[in-house]
Amino acid sequence: MDIERKHAELIDLFVKQAAVLDGPALAGLVLEATSHPSLFAFSEILSVPTLAKLEGTLYSSSLDVLRLFAYGTWSDYKCNAGSLPALSPDQVRKLKQLSVLTLAETNKVLPYDQLMQELDVSNVRELEDFLINECMYAGIVRGKLDQLSRCFEVQFAAGRDLRPEQLNNMIQTLGNWLDTSDGLLHLIQDKIKWADTMSEATKKHCKEIEDRVEEVKKSLKADMDLRGHEEMLFEHGGMMDYEEDRVRPKRRRAPMP
Repeated sequence: MDIERKHAELIDLFVKQAAVLDGPALAGLVLEATSHPSLFAFSEILSVPTLAKLEGTLYSSSLDVLRLFAYGTWSDYKCNAGSLPALSPDQVRKLKQLSVLTLAETNKVLPYDQLMQELDVSNVRELEDFLINECMYAGIVRGKLDQLSRCFEVQFAAGRDLRPEQLNNMIQTLGNWLDTSDGLLHLIQDKIKWADTMSEATKKHCKEIEDRVEEVKKSLKADMDLRGHEEMLFEHGGMMDYEEDRVRPKRRRAPMP
């Protein structure tokens, strides 16, 4: 997050400078930006109105260079080298770094042979040194160098500026993602409503069971109380009969004549 913040601050600095410059000063700013070791996004600088004024002037090649660094690769430069100014060693290194990012956009396993061809590297040692020292240490990619399989397995790659022709595809992709997210949200909401309904039904069922248990308890208690009362009456009645028999005066039999 700190790297992203510093990168954003760097872009903002170049944008503010480009807004107040013109002609040769603006061309110098383009050279500085495309050589800066920590800057890897250029579309915001390219969108500054003063840059468009370089079109058709002696410094229009600087505008072409900035477009190259925003959207192109080292292979693009080689194909158009005749119409572009020579690049400094720092610019060459930067453009090759950007070329690695472009390759990593579409493939997470990059064969060494492909990388050596795209970067004009003659051997594996030179390629691995470039990937480690100029890409991994710079924080623009993370991955694993597989010497046995002769490939670079990309785990992370920083994003490049969107090319104009990519914008519609990106909008479509984001629109599809939004539609999918809305569908998932409605599904989750339905599941929550169903869970709430089931929870209320379960609570109601539990309450009914508890009420029935209480009724059975009361019924059993009433039955037990009734039986106990009857037993007490029976015992009390038996004792009374016994006592009455004991205290009742016995009749004497009349003497036989």
